[in-house]
Amino acid sequence: MAFTSYIGYALKNLFTKPSTEKYPAQPRQYEERYRGHIENDISKCILCGMCMRSCPSSAITVSKPAYSWKIRPFSCVQCRRCVEVCPVHCLSMHNAYTEPGPEKTEIVNSYSEEQIAKEIEKQKAMAAKIAAAKAAAAKAAEQ
Repeated sequence: MAFTSYIGYALKNLFTKPSTEKYPAQPRQYEERYRGHIENDISKCILCGMCMRSCPSSAITVSKPAYSWKIRPFSCVQCRRCVEVCPVHCLSMHNAYTEPGPEKTEIVNSYSEEQIAKEIEKQKAMAAKIAAAKAAAAKAAEQ
């Protein structure tokens, strides 16, 4: 009895189309809604960390002290959540495969030297504003 059911399954699988598809040898045309890999325009990124906190697979790492943004593409589940929560819309999802390689890698985007200098100047200006506001508040409290 088992042999006849095996024959039935074998014949069925022999004459039906495979349920999987082969890995494309040439670049293929992707559908518009296909979810591929994440790219970051680091010139717009404010390193807020919203993408890192919303990532369900913890594939994204944001480091403010190092002025860097990292993603582990093979840990990414391509849910698009990071793209949706980004306040400055610096993240985008491109519909293409992540290129295979011999080892798992991290993609690191870092601020340029000019961007780091501008950020330091912003931080100094903000610190000066805060100090001035505290001094004004202390002077008002004395009166």
